[in-house]
Amino acid sequence: MCNMKTIAITMDEDMLARLDRLVRPGDAQGTNRSRIIRTAVREYVARLERQIEDEREAAVVRRHRSRLARQAAALVRQQAKP
Repeated sequence: MCNMKTIAITMDEDMLARLDRLVRPGDAQGTNRSRIIRTAVREYVARLERQIEDEREAAVVRRHRSRLARQAAALVRQQAKP
């Protein structure tokens, strides 16, 4: 657990109860609130990062759509030659 910082979060009682149902005291892997929250945040941040990258790539494709279409058509013509 090196390079970890302690933070405080606010959570509604229903979500906390749901979280506590997942906690397994004495679990060999130490499934506790902190671990579950760290895992959830890690997965959520990774998903957001992928979404941002996908949006960036889509914008690049949109910006160069006509050039990409011309290049694709030229490649198809070239491959169709006997």
